[in-house]
Amino acid sequence: MDSLSQSDNSGSAIQALYSPKAYKTSILQLIANAKQRIYITALYLQDDDAGREVLHALYKAKALSPTLDIKIFVDFHRAQRGLIGEKQSLGNRGLYLKLAEQYSQPIHIYGVPVKTKEILGVLHLKGMVFDHELFYTGASINDVYMYQHDKYRLDRYYQINNKSLTDGFCEYLNTTFVESALCPKLNDGPIVDYSPKNVAKLKKFIKTASYPIKQCTLSNNVTVKPLVACGARRNELNKNIRKVVQKSHSSLLIFTPYFNLPKALKKDVIKALKRGVQITIVVGDKTANDFYIPEENDFSTIGIIPYLYEMLLFRFVKRWQKFINNGSLTIRLWKHENHSFHLKGIVGDQQYHMLTGSNLNPRAWSLDLENGLLLNDPEQSLMPILNKEIDTIFEHTRVIKHFSDIETVKDYGVKPRKLIKKIRMTQVDRLLKRFL
Repeated sequence: MDSLSQSDNSGSAIQALYSPKAYKTSILQLIANAKQRIYITALYLQDDDAGREVLHALYKAKALSPTLDIKIFVDFHRAQRGLIGEKQSLGNRGLYLKLAEQYSQPIHIYGVPVKTKEILGVLHLKGMVFDHELFYTGASINDVYMYQHDKYRLDRYYQINNKSLTDGFCEYLNTTFVESALCPKLNDGPIVDYSPKNVAKLKKFIKTASYPIKQCTLSNNVTVKPLVACGARRNELNKNIRKVVQKSHSSLLIFTPYFNLPKALKKDVIKALKRGVQITIVVGDKTANDFYIPEENDFSTIGIIPYLYEMLLFRFVKRWQKFINNGSLTIRLWKHENHSFHLKGIVGDQQYHMLTGSNLNPRAWSLDLENGLLLNDPEQSLMPILNKEIDTIFEHTRVIKHFSDIETVKDYGVKPRKLIKKIRMTQVDRLLKRFL
């Protein structure tokens, strides 16, 4: 598709949604209205009420329009295990196989093995294509992301209507994962084409692959630059994230669900503070972390993760308290009842918007396959959308005015406190720098 190598100037729309329920409603509506293609990328499409509803909707759409091209891409390893703490099972793949037998019209679900083991890296690409509509969110597909029952996980939800952009996303997915024959189908009988050798080939392939479209232009002169990358070296996504911070001169707004900025990015943020940039960082409270285990429940080792993130946040705030004191740095902790927080992204000078699934942590920086959209909005026409989103998010945040506002080890319950004391902080740092 040579036409995609140049900027597309067709002009098209961008809009945002502001709640998990709106996310679910919109996805189901887009599925029902699709005429040509549906391409979904997500870390997982789960075997629960919301996941089943989405899959049934996809099969129904395929039955009504047999020529509809439906492809789903999920992480290979995540799709074949149960939830953390559950017994060994087929995981979500069990549902995929069951529905493939139930329906006569096929849809294709591919498992993408970014690395040989899940802990070493996963498919973390975002973006769902419905004809010429790109739905970009950090959310996967399950009950909590779609607020199916009594608990939700908040994310960001943007829709962009642009043919060149969606064509580019689909071409990348087809070339990298389908035509390469390196990603097994998860809903088509026994997996016979998975091997460490194929994973190595795919790993090499994705490190050099990029979107065929370099840039497109929406209405109001908003340009969109799609980025995809994996690994710490020659990572264009990481470079562009840093550029947004490095080139800021008045304001930065940073969303991250897990406070553990990569070393290089943290240095960029501190340099921005020192040159007078007003920075707001919005992060989830430890109780809004998806790994948080309430004290009344059985505590397991995985439950220590939110406490480790909070300890890093405490260190950062204490070290740079002077910028909070002079009004340059604002830290907002998000907490709403028992719900969780999964927002990510950066806004620089109210002009540059980095929409991304990257958690802005070392794992995203060097292990996972990530992507993002860099929007350049010189006329600041997106600010009404962003301001409405900000109002919704800030409603459930509190401002940290002093490092003493953050809990420390002495404030924790008995079980997490005992586990933390067993771990030397040097070991924690090493672990966090690499895998969290």
